[in-house]
Amino acid sequence: HFTNAPTSSIQKFKLYLKEKPKVIQRYSSSEKYDALISDASERHGVSFPLLKAIIKAESDFDPHAVSKKGATGLMQIMPENFKMLDLQNPFDPWQNIRAGARYFQQLYQRLNGKLALSLAAYNAGPTAVDRYKRIPPYKETEEYVQRVLRYYRTFKQL
Repeated sequence: HFTNAPTSSIQKFKLYLKEKPKVIQRYSSSEKYDALISDASERHGVSFPLLKAIIKAESDFDPHAVSKKGATGLMQIMPENFKMLDLQNPFDPWQNIRAGARYFQQLYQRLNGKLALSLAAYNAGPTAVDRYKRIPPYKETEEYVQRVLRYYRTFKQL
């Protein structure tokens, strides 16, 4: 018979499947950074619910997040953009949100206020959007744009 625990202290069983222990996710409140998001929103003219949606999609409010490609912090800013955005410490929530809001606003202006294209440029880079003249046909980017827009609608209703 199969069981999840040995039935005797004598080692007369064969292990077929061993599960990894479940990792308890660190609780991260979506309100924790609201004051910083609000300030960056006012400074850079990006709506509060939109900034919050980008942060939710990028890092799920984890200021220590690092992607496989090296993007860091709450807004997942790539290291090659640190200098341009005057980002000294990408893990500092205030610096990261401020830099990310500024970068998004630059993309939004560059793309004439087209929200979906601006989000695609934030995710895949502006050169990819320039090359395709639309949301690049990358599954990750297409899903990212939809995810941010979904979070944006949710945060606008709160």
